[in-house]
Amino acid sequence: MTDIDYWRTFLTRWSHEWADAQDPDAPEDERLAGHEEVLRTRWLGLPPAPEERILALEGRLGHRLPPSYRSFLRVSDGWRHAGGFVWLLAGTAQVRWHQDAAGLSEWYPGEPDDEPGAEHAVPAGMWDRALQLDVESDAVHLLMDPGDVDAGGEWAVYSWASWRASPPERYASFRAFMEDMYREFHTLEADRAGRTGRAFVNDTTRALDASVEEARLTALRGRYAQAEATLAEALAYGRPRAAGLRDQIRRLLGHTYTVSFHGLTTDPLYAPEVLPVLAAEHVTAHRHDSSWAYHLGGNPALAGTADAILRDVREGTYRYTPDGPFGRAVAQAREQARWGDTDGAWHTLCAALPEWRPVGPEHIAPVGLCADPLLGPLLTPERGRELLAVPRAGQRGARPAPVAGADPPGLAWLTELDPGHVLSSSYRFVLVEGVEPAELPGRVGADGAGVLTGPTTLWESRMHPRGGAKAAEWEDRARAAVGRAGDGWSFALEACPGTGFAEKWFVSPGVAASHGTRAVTVWSEPSDGHRPGVFHLSVAERGEERYAFTVRGTAVGVRGSVPAALDPERLFRPEDPPAGRLGERRALEALAAEYGVRLPRFALTLGRLHTFLTGPWNRPPGPGEGYATLRFVRTRP
Repeated sequence: MTDIDYWRTFLTRWSHEWADAQDPDAPEDERLAGHEEVLRTRWLGLPPAPEERILALEGRLGHRLPPSYRSFLRVSDGWRHAGGFVWLLAGTAQVRWHQDAAGLSEWYPGEPDDEPGAEHAVPAGMWDRALQLDVESDAVHLLMDPGDVDAGGEWAVYSWASWRASPPERYASFRAFMEDMYREFHTLEADRAGRTGRAFVNDTTRALDASVEEARLTALRGRYAQAEATLAEALAYGRPRAAGLRDQIRRLLGHTYTVSFHGLTTDPLYAPEVLPVLAAEHVTAHRHDSSWAYHLGGNPALAGTADAILRDVREGTYRYTPDGPFGRAVAQAREQARWGDTDGAWHTLCAALPEWRPVGPEHIAPVGLCADPLLGPLLTPERGRELLAVPRAGQRGARPAPVAGADPPGLAWLTELDPGHVLSSSYRFVLVEGVEPAELPGRVGADGAGVLTGPTTLWESRMHPRGGAKAAEWEDRARAAVGRAGDGWSFALEACPGTGFAEKWFVSPGVAASHGTRAVTVWSEPSDGHRPGVFHLSVAERGEERYAFTVRGTAVGVRGSVPAALDPERLFRPEDPPAGRLGERRALEALAAEYGVRLPRFALTLGRLHTFLTGPWNRPPGPGEGYATLRFVRTRP
């Protein structure tokens, strides 16, 4: 197809669809200029420009016109209704140099070093040298820049309108601009059809709607990237189903910006699946509740359901509960995740994904998982891609290779966290063998307060008070997260304790925890560059301490018979740099190897775990000993 054939076919289709979309009974004052002629001729264009006229224009401008605009003029010497906001596009008689007539160079001057085509960049001098293509418009400036030319000789087109409140929009060529305006026409007509109920149907919309349905099946077969691209194209034309389907893919890939599940939030069938996802974003972003009603689309029947969902999400009580075999897998995975086994939870979900069933034809993935307080954090972008790539809902396809587990073995990862993480400054934990996590409060919990809270992040747990109604002022209690620490072990860990390690006052909770079993206690305070680092390890068995050591800088103190594998003289070496945490790392590696223990990095750093208030990690002052407490009280001047 030649360029002339392309323009003739494309512009004819556009003209016919535009004419068919007009309401013949529209009042006179609502009809656009030239309305009758266009309806009669079914042609938005004007007579073609002969070659002599185009050559004369090029002589007047001193430039050869870019190929796509030149071939356009040979089919139509101008254009009416380019999109919704440019009512008349210049032909040979109206084209002129803009010469910064609108004074926009003051606002968007461009930089000499800006690369042509860079996002949001306007080439320096564009407003002065560009051709103006808009003749009649809704305050839209449309310019074609001879200083922004590609290898094929095409000039970039820039469109700017003050009411958009954004930088000029760039198109690579005149053809690219016209194709986008055709999509804009479709989008506006689809929106009007949705509001008025007047059908907007033609060969283009039928083909796009068929592609949306095929994309739905493609997504269920696991080919989500192909489906997302098809839906994005249909969405550019305003096809009503495309947004809701595509947003499910985008959200599971980790995107939240502009994800609104259009058309699904107001449907009682899909609202229970997608509203919790939006509620979670609403709560996380601390948005005002007055904006929550936006998602209901004016449907008062959903207000009660939506408000209850928002309340449950805000209070942390929301649970994703799909039906069928996949729903049972979700419940099992939640049980695994709440004790820290997030890799196991993810494996459980993925194994059951083929059994997942949509609640209706607009549902292509279990996107409600994103809102579950325990399972939502598991959905990293990598895992989201794996989920979307699994064939489901009875569709066939190749299963993807499983994503690698997020949890490393052992304990040494505690030395590898970014400096800003709450666990990187200091931590303390107790490991107990042969005891379930839920039993730890009964062994080391504070009197009257040793009960598990609901799952929370490590950072949120620090907002809970460490004391209690019965706590003495000298007591150093921990708000500890609990979970499983490998086969047959459980842990209770606190990040960034409120006090520093002081061996004179320290009482290991591992002694109480070890009745009838073994317990390991660790307290680490890495060097901050001013004070030496501290690392304490003690092991208790059947209620008695077996051995312990404490390293402070280069000083080492030992009690009992420490196994050779944990000998602090071997692990902490004088030549180690103080800030390197090498001795701490060796000690954690040796401890993990000696007892077969581990801590779940993902659950501790990104997930949620139950917490409880421990008993004091220090002894009370004895006769003749004192202590001091500091309180900070906010007062108004």
